[in-house]
Amino acid sequence: MVRLLLAAIALATVLPVTGAGHDVAQAVSNGAVFLLFLLYGIKLSRGEVLAGLGNVRLLVPLLLWVFGAMALGGWLGWRASLPALPPMLALGFLFLGVLPSTVQSATVYSSLAGGNVAGSVIAAALLNIAGVFISAPLFAVLAGGEGGGLYAGTLAKVMTMMLLPFVIGQAVQGLCAPWVKGHKPLVTFLERGTIGLAVYVSVSSAVEQGIWRLLDARAWGVVVLVCALLLVLGYGGSWLLGGALRLSREDRVSMVFAGAQKSVAMGAPLATVMFPPASAGMILLPLLVYHLAQMVVAAPVAVRLREGAA
Repeated sequence: MVRLLLAAIALATVLPVTGAGHDVAQAVSNGAVFLLFLLYGIKLSRGEVLAGLGNVRLLVPLLLWVFGAMALGGWLGWRASLPALPPMLALGFLFLGVLPSTVQSATVYSSLAGGNVAGSVIAAALLNIAGVFISAPLFAVLAGGEGGGLYAGTLAKVMTMMLLPFVIGQAVQGLCAPWVKGHKPLVTFLERGTIGLAVYVSVSSAVEQGIWRLLDARAWGVVVLVCALLLVLGYGGSWLLGGALRLSREDRVSMVFAGAQKSVAMGAPLATVMFPPASAGMILLPLLVYHLAQMVVAAPVAVRLREGAA
């Protein structure tokens, strides 16, 4: 995934899609987003969802943490960075804050650290389902009039392109799940290709708007600093909260990785749906920096937690 994101950013920088080609690429990306969430709906077992809902001691605090504390952290990052960054780029910290966590990497690192793997899978998956309902409206509320014109029509577009295909996928799960399970390499290619395409189209628009000319060393320093502070909040805060709630060690580890990580698999498609092309790339940049940083940080954190339990 890291290589894919870097390749998409590099390609958009060197060979951005513009003009009529951008309209075609955006349409293809929108269709791919619909397909992506259709696949998500087919893959996530209804039985797993119902079973995961039973662990309310983990799920309820995790929902409040991801869409409460981390959203507030993103809002503070947005307001604090406004004097130093272009407005749409600073707004990206708020967008980052309201997103759900990853699924695959949160599960992998939870396993490495000796956490509740099954709980991590369900918690992260349910957070992504909740994100379809929560992330866009929460962003609109917190951004107020500075959210780039996120109105009812935009929210309807989000529901049509993300929630509707997920519901359809759940409905046809019995018919299509065997095919999806039997073609995992193709499904993985489609999923990652959709994310890469969404990033490429968004960054192309940002390049056309002159993003690299707008960002000097000071601006990059601000972006990295705010992302670092959000990482500290995500990992440190979720660990302390799990301890305060007296969760089992396994659930506490699961809460750390599901609570601190942010999903580019949700964020990149959502940005292309929510925002106009001229803004989407700028708003997406903090998420891309945070995602790359969390991949670097997660492994040593997981090893430290595993050694601490030994």
